[in-house]
Amino acid sequence: MRTLDHARIPELPNPYFGKVRDCYDLPADAENPDGRRILVASDRISAFDRILAAIPFKGQVLTQIARFWFERTADILPNHVISYPDPNVVIGKRLTILPVEVVVRGYLAGTTSTSVLTQYRAGVRQMYGHTLPEGLRDNQALPQAIITPTSKAFDGGHDEPLTSAEILAQGLLTKAQWDKVSEAALALFERGQKMAAERGLILVDTKYEFGTDLAGNILIADEIHTPDSSRYWLADGYAQAFEAGTRPPSFDKDVIRSWVAARCDPYKDEIPEIPAAMIEQTSAVYIQAYEAITGERFTPDLNGATPLERIRTALQPFFA
Repeated sequence: MRTLDHARIPELPNPYFGKVRDCYDLPADAENPDGRRILVASDRISAFDRILAAIPFKGQVLTQIARFWFERTADILPNHVISYPDPNVVIGKRLTILPVEVVVRGYLAGTTSTSVLTQYRAGVRQMYGHTLPEGLRDNQALPQAIITPTSKAFDGGHDEPLTSAEILAQGLLTKAQWDKVSEAALALFERGQKMAAERGLILVDTKYEFGTDLAGNILIADEIHTPDSSRYWLADGYAQAFEAGTRPPSFDKDVIRSWVAARCDPYKDEIPEIPAAMIEQTSAVYIQAYEAITGERFTPDLNGATPLERIRTALQPFFA
């Protein structure tokens, strides 16, 4: 009853339903010439390009972690947030999303084909316009944080690695835009690492999305420094794991992904039913992440007969 598997609200205009968010676009008006977007974070969890399950309170956790960081980084770069009418909901300024996904990495880590660790293991030393030194070990801190941008495939295609020169040569961003984005991304990451360290955490890497408003101003969009957009390690235990050559302790949300992958081809086969105990365990991990990152106790919003009813009530002023 307390899980939000969808937020389909027919009274709201211009719907767009993503893997984990249900969104609605409000028309521009005199007060909001850019228009506004309603973003409702559901509890759906996505992997392998499909929905695997709904995790209780996941949407609230991620929305509130992003809020925590948005409010503590607005001095570096403004963000898209206008208001929070509900713990799962953001009303944001409608932006034109820049076609470059900006990933900042502080460690030689990762598992995907585009990660610096995967490429480094394959013998690559020049990547994303950077030259990495010889002799680095798995999960070692890089000499300095680097930006590893990729193209942003809006049509469902695959993101491709980019260099700064390629971004400019392909006309994806102007030089002024890229200078602004790269400077802001490194400053945001530095702030994130510093604050995470104060909480006994290591912010390993993260991705940022940027967009422009009608005036051409660059703002942060989507989310920031959440466990879904970032990799966090627990500082207590990192040194021991690094010396042993094992994975540092982290908020392990991959339990569902690993369980599914061990039982089927998740890109082709029907997904088996995920045990309730595993869903509860994953929910507990998200709550643990919220409390560790923010230093605040997580208080679920239990108003309304269901989360959807509560959200409908909060969004009634926007009904057509």
